[in-house]
Amino acid sequence: MQRHRGDQEAAMEGRKQGRILPLREIERRVTGKIRGAQYLGFDFDAGTAIYTLKFLRDGAVIWVDVDGRTGEIVGRTGK
Repeated sequence: MQRHRGDQEAAMEGRKQGRILPLREIERRVTGKIRGAQYLGFDFDAGTAIYTLKFLRDGAVIWVDVDGRTGEIVGRTGK
């Protein structure tokens, strides 16, 4: 839990400095591309500036990695 809090603070600081896109912008860009899936939440890695968004569709988990600086999807696992 402590790491998660630190990552949240790093994301907030990055947003304030204009280096990282706001979470809501990332979510808006990605959730529309993952059709038929329920959005469950996210994690943020301060070291890489990668948001990982988690979705659930038909009992399968889908992980989508997004570059927090550009908003581009850089990886995806699951179907």
